[in-house]
Amino acid sequence: MREEIWIEKYRPMKLGDIFGQEETVGRLQSYVKSGNLPHLLFTGPPGVGKTASAVSIAREMFGEYWNENFTELNASDERGIDVVRNKIKTFAKTAPIGNAAFKIIFLDEADALTSDAQSALRRTMERYSGNCRFILSCNYSSKIIEPIQSRCAVYRFKSLSDEAVFQRLKFIAESENLNVTDDGLNALVYVARGDMRKAVNSIQAAAFIQKDIDRETIYKITATAHPEEIQDLVTTALLGKFKEAREKLSKLVFDQGLSADDVIGQIYRSLFKLNLSDTEMIQMVDAVGEIDFRIAEGANEKIQLEALIAHFALLRK
Repeated sequence: MREEIWIEKYRPMKLGDIFGQEETVGRLQSYVKSGNLPHLLFTGPPGVGKTASAVSIAREMFGEYWNENFTELNASDERGIDVVRNKIKTFAKTAPIGNAAFKIIFLDEADALTSDAQSALRRTMERYSGNCRFILSCNYSSKIIEPIQSRCAVYRFKSLSDEAVFQRLKFIAESENLNVTDDGLNALVYVARGDMRKAVNSIQAAAFIQKDIDRETIYKITATAHPEEIQDLVTTALLGKFKEAREKLSKLVFDQGLSADDVIGQIYRSLFKLNLSDTEMIQMVDAVGEIDFRIAEGANEKIQLEALIAHFALLRK
């Protein structure tokens, strides 16, 4: 039997199955009940239910003909004006199948479209609004041009709460006959950071190794440092023990092969568990932001991470 990908196996099939977005889902369900739909813009971080909501709307509105009246395009793959002129227009021109009043075009990662493509899309949305509705999905609504935003009802999806992720993972573990400890589930929640897709992929990756899963398995399979180790690293640096902190950093990041981006994110999260004054917190967050930007721009990861702990070590002096 072919092994399924769990993010597809446990993908919500209807709006009522989407968790952690109760207010947004309630408003979307009212569209389904009315049988009508405006153009929609879904914005929010990855893995929080934007795509699942779009597909669920089509399933519930069109029933057995949902596949014929719904098309999904990923704008990050096809981001130029040609995709708007050809693929989108071709689908929008054709009449709906069955008793559907209109078709739905779902454009995922719409913030990756070029400005020219977005301008062309705006005109297409106007011209074919009679028999076609658009659902746009993006991580950053600021990258969508204003004329498109003004034509859409905007729905902002929030990061999933730790409790919502915990309960969903617990359900999946029980369904797959996995023995996952509570600290293992908490480790998955920590790794996911509100991204359900990442959480489900992580628990499936761990399940490939063993059926008994604890926090050690999760941190190992996801190449994530223990939160306590990150906390110890930051605390050591703040005590002014730069050489000792540098050794800890070397063992943590370079010996274990962890991603500098992930470590920066973990360091940032650890700051809020320390007893710091507002002035100290401001200086440390500012330093983390600067180092994160430099690494993103291609600076040497080793030098930048060591520069960060050097900044921490100087702070208390």
